[in-house]
Amino acid sequence: MPLDPNADVEITAFRWVPRFAEGLVRDLRIRWALEEMGRSYRVRLLDATKPRPTEYFCEQPWGQVPVYKDKDVELFESGAILIHLGLQDERLLPSDKASQMRGIAWLIAALNSVEPAIFPLLMTDTFNRGEEWTAAARPKFAERLEGRLKCLSDSLGDKEWLEDRFTIGDLMMVAVLRQLRGKDIVEQYPNVAAFVERGQARPAFKRALADQLAVFEEHKEGASA
Repeated sequence: MPLDPNADVEITAFRWVPRFAEGLVRDLRIRWALEEMGRSYRVRLLDATKPRPTEYFCEQPWGQVPVYKDKDVELFESGAILIHLGLQDERLLPSDKASQMRGIAWLIAALNSVEPAIFPLLMTDTFNRGEEWTAAARPKFAERLEGRLKCLSDSLGDKEWLEDRFTIGDLMMVAVLRQLRGKDIVEQYPNVAAFVERGQARPAFKRALADQLAVFEEHKEGASA
């Protein structure tokens, strides 16, 4: 297993999060990539229920996770971290420039074209649930998201992955789409739903998810005390 307290690579993560966020915190994206590479890493845990230490904002300006460190770089933002890792390992990005950049383009598409259309639904269904404005706003948000998913479905077609092999673009897209679990939205596009299932079926994803969830399970009693 890549988890190793003496590893050169370190990522930050939360000790515990509410159940709706389990398996969705963004350190999972980096854990998954490191698992695909077979690269060892260690985890520095933060308390999501308390203000971040002042010095942490020097590492991550918004106090979010993950922060990534290795012997060469210190990075924040999961997309930047995945590009850094992908450029090091052909299991995450092809070596030829054209295919490499296509994988990066899909990663950016997940963050810029798909994820922003998901956030409003998360607001209406979770963070602002029950407020008087959400009932009228939700159909408009859903329509915009469905338009983005239709374009993704058309681009994916009957391919296994977004390009001709698995890349960090697929990893990021699957991670982003998982935020819609239980909403019966992705399921309207069977090829996209199957794409997400293929990503989640990868052994590296399963190991990464298990490791993240194990931390939450270990610390849940302290969080509820």
